[in-house]
Amino acid sequence: MAALDLLGRRWTLRVIWELHRGGAPVGFRDLQRRCDAMSSSVLSTRLADLREAGIAAPTDGAAWHLTPLGDDLVTAMGPLLDWSHAWAERQ
Repeated sequence: MAALDLLGRRWTLRVIWELHRGGAPVGFRDLQRRCDAMSSSVLSTRLADLREAGIAAPTDGAAWHLTPLGDDLVTAMGPLLDWSHAWAERQ
């Protein structure tokens, strides 16, 4: 239930997606821009949540990346992505 609570928080899945999408660490401002200019306070909070959960971590240069646990989460969400494509086609 704790994992579902974390993933259900506003913007959490988008932050994970954007960290995964490029495959390389992403700076705070670039990540904010990729997330449709979400507020810096919300992004800071989400990154802190993901860091505490072991899903994302900062690099030495203040950029962010997914941890191996975060990568595993993205892989585990693959079937949900497949389902969402099939669902979208029905709409």
